[in-house]
Amino acid sequence: MIFRLAKTLLVAAVAGFYTIVVLNNTTDYDSNYQFVRHVMMMDSTFPSNHAMWRAMNAPGLHTAFYISIILWESVTTLLCWWGAIQLARSLRATAAGFQAAKKWAIAGLSLSLLMWLVAFLSVGGEWFLMWQSKAWNGQEEAFRMFTVVGIVLLLLVQQETESQL
Repeated sequence: MIFRLAKTLLVAAVAGFYTIVVLNNTTDYDSNYQFVRHVMMMDSTFPSNHAMWRAMNAPGLHTAFYISIILWESVTTLLCWWGAIQLARSLRATAAGFQAAKKWAIAGLSLSLLMWLVAFLSVGGEWFLMWQSKAWNGQEEAFRMFTVVGIVLLLLVQQETESQL
């Protein structure tokens, strides 16, 4: 039972984290919008870099990308909360029942991993060369969150056995 409770609480903790992230991104919209804008404009990358052709200076694109991140985070939040609720409801279920309850949490955690890997590490970090910026570099934070969520997912997907009841 303790393993099931740990899995449930960790998924709920990720959902809580994302709840705060979405709240921050919607109530203090401009702070993180500026981050997205500067990364996409590549205005703090190395001065002589030959990839400046990738820079996007259109405010509409900055807004669209930032809103898509907020929507992505919102869907992740909902999936993780729903997953945590389903896990909590299944704490005393059979091993197969608890295993089946994991699907929404797995979906939410996977969506989270995809966001950190695709949007932040691949697109921001490599395509827009965020790694070259001292002021607008979120790679450490993205890697930290990818790692935290990945560990939660790895723990969650461990098979249940009847002896763990």
